[in-house]
Amino acid sequence: MRKTILSACLIGSLFAGYQALAQSKTGKSYSGIYPHLAMYNNEGECGTGAVVPWAGKLWAVTYGPHLPFGSSDKLYEITPDLKQIVYTESTGGTPANRMIHPESNQLFIGPYAIDAQGKVRVIPYKTMPGRHTGNARHLTDPQGKIYYGTMEEGFYEVDVKTLEPKLLYEDGNVKTKKGADESNNHAGELLPGAHGKGLYSGQGVLVYSNNGEPGPQALKQFDIESGSLSEWNGKDWKVVRRNQFVEVTGPGGIYGNKNPETDPIWATGWDHKSVLLGVRGAGSWQFYRLPKASHSYDGAHGWNTEWPRIRDVGTAQKPDYLMTMHGLFWRFPGQFSAKNAAGIRPRSAYLKVIGDYTRWNDQLVFGCDDSAQKEFLNKRKAKGNIEGPGQSNSNLWFTSLNQPDQLGPNTAEGAVWLNETVKAAETSEPFLFAGWPNRSAWIQNNGDGAVSFTFEVDKTGNGNWATLKTVSVGAKKAVNVEFAADAPGEWIRIKPSQSTNASAQFFYTTNDTRATTPNSIFNGLSSVTSSKTSGGLIYGLGENRRVLGMAALDYSAGQATEVGYYELDGNMKLVRKEDEKAVSFIKSKFAIPQKAVTIDESSVLVVDDKGRRWRLPLGNDAYTGLTNQAALRICREVATERDLFNAHGTFYELPAENADGYAKIRPVSSHNLRINDYASYRGLLIMTGLDPKLATNNDHIVVSDDQKAAVWAGAIDDLWKLGKPTGHGGPWKNSKVQANEPSDPYLIGFYDQRTLQLSHKASSPVTFTIEADPVGNGPWMTYKEVTVAPGQTFSYVFPKGFQARWIRFKSNKDCEATTFLQYR
Repeated sequence: MRKTILSACLIGSLFAGYQALAQSKTGKSYSGIYPHLAMYNNEGECGTGAVVPWAGKLWAVTYGPHLPFGSSDKLYEITPDLKQIVYTESTGGTPANRMIHPESNQLFIGPYAIDAQGKVRVIPYKTMPGRHTGNARHLTDPQGKIYYGTMEEGFYEVDVKTLEPKLLYEDGNVKTKKGADESNNHAGELLPGAHGKGLYSGQGVLVYSNNGEPGPQALKQFDIESGSLSEWNGKDWKVVRRNQFVEVTGPGGIYGNKNPETDPIWATGWDHKSVLLGVRGAGSWQFYRLPKASHSYDGAHGWNTEWPRIRDVGTAQKPDYLMTMHGLFWRFPGQFSAKNAAGIRPRSAYLKVIGDYTRWNDQLVFGCDDSAQKEFLNKRKAKGNIEGPGQSNSNLWFTSLNQPDQLGPNTAEGAVWLNETVKAAETSEPFLFAGWPNRSAWIQNNGDGAVSFTFEVDKTGNGNWATLKTVSVGAKKAVNVEFAADAPGEWIRIKPSQSTNASAQFFYTTNDTRATTPNSIFNGLSSVTSSKTSGGLIYGLGENRRVLGMAALDYSAGQATEVGYYELDGNMKLVRKEDEKAVSFIKSKFAIPQKAVTIDESSVLVVDDKGRRWRLPLGNDAYTGLTNQAALRICREVATERDLFNAHGTFYELPAENADGYAKIRPVSSHNLRINDYASYRGLLIMTGLDPKLATNNDHIVVSDDQKAAVWAGAIDDLWKLGKPTGHGGPWKNSKVQANEPSDPYLIGFYDQRTLQLSHKASSPVTFTIEADPVGNGPWMTYKEVTVAPGQTFSYVFPKGFQARWIRFKSNKDCEATTFLQYR
């Protein structure tokens, strides 16, 4: 391999101060992630299905993607001193079920039953096949039996003493004779949907959720009818609602409801408009809507969601329910019911893919889905022909009890109607109103006549509604409605004065108080203006090697010089190796693609795989040359079926194309760093691109044994600490504009302190129409029309109440125009 003595000496001196620190990291955590606790399998995915404290230890199971008859996945014990013990007789599969059965004093987790002394018994897949997705207390013999449900509608009752299963309904994989088929998304014969999720019992019924839909359309289109929520009375099944649902639980949580006849049952789900929350009480269901922070969970096939949960992470004396749903941590009231529907509050946004979580030793422990060898449907041009990791793996994430309040801004949005027929005087479903300082709504009337829309609020969550305000919207018009910060109400709903076709989207934001400078944990990463940086292309190796391979590079004056090949092991030791095969594979399969995006004078232009055009803000001018030299990774999957997109100094969360892709992109943070590559490894986010001038004691930096290469290691959710999103630019800069032809969409959502300057070079006044898309994929709504005289510049400060995802512009005549937006 080619290298220069000069670059090797520079890099050697660069990292000398880190060597002792790197050697001392064995068994230590990086942002709460312990590399030695990583869990691997030999399947296309390795997610954490359940984590439960029991018998003095923490127990966890992993799952492969579609393995109804077993797999290489394991049952794990974690001791209080964080020693990992693998149960040698593990049978694997795709398990995400767990329940504690008080009467027999056993934990049921996956196909395993564990007694109070930690003794494990196994229910063979031969006698109970299927992808075990949920457990529930028995309707008629709760002391002696429990229910098992599978993702393909297999249902069993299991004797807690003998573990003998009795078949109630046959699993779909047995019927179709299909086994480890990761693309299997077949319809159930019993109920609608193709991807069962949750199971819980109470009030005389067994409740089952499903969040997927069969067929090729579900693999591409996110907004088709999909999934279902159903219940069984011991004899007959009933479909409650035809939408995607995931969690089903109640105040009793992992133990089952203490008062099954009267305690509520909760169910979470979603559709393309917003999050759904159902509550069952007195034999009937009431449904509510909540906003989404992230759209990475969308997808009609249901694969992108894993297992959103509601878990009690408090104590026996003081329950404390934490809900995860669409990338947001929520505070959930333990006695939530239709008559007491107050207290749901947003906490903070997160990027990790979380399968389950619990409280253990006064910490929160999240079981994650980190690195899938098979990236499933998540392919796109901006990634090039990059491979997935060589072997699937995931890890646990240990955090403080208040970490769910300390990550990303809880900005979220969602609709009650999207281009649909609404009837006169019929109210929308209730939409969450409390919990944000800045709240607004967009109402679009697509009908032929003016319509008055009345906003009503339930102030205390007891079902009593009062009028908040009424707005009139003309035919084919839209109105942006701002709500006062002190406007009361737990829930809000809308009622039209007459029948029409309408859209109604709510957009809620927090006050982003983050600094624009990075946290000290990023000290040592290169500045974009640095003339030299130590980088490298990285790849998690397969074949059970369980190490991260790195083709180290020294970048000087735009040139990349090869330094050597290194491997990062589970003890976080970065050691030089000789492996030409690995080096060749990394260089060919992980080369950063040329021209993944286009940088022009005023924006980052992205043309997605569907041919849609999107424009993103620019950062530091120094990025323009570096991006075109392919020295910076633009896009890579770093959590299962989620991509990070790093363009011109801003990290974005980028949903898969089947979840609407760039239309729903979300900025995470902006920076001035020259990050060469990044990847997921043992649950960590690993980044390359370090600066010799910034040698400070930073325990997030791992240095090689020869002090010539280094990487940064942390959690993906550390990226929120890089700094609030900022940027500048616009869709037009001295652009020739044709009358009534809209500009490309330009991202405006999730930024604050936003200003606009609008000018033209015509000899007569030009009227510009400013349009907003609050949803992401339409509809476009007129926000404002402004007339600009020749030689003048229209300047505007957007109020906090203006919130939308995209903005675009139109002119009433041909001209040369400039739109300059600044986000500070």
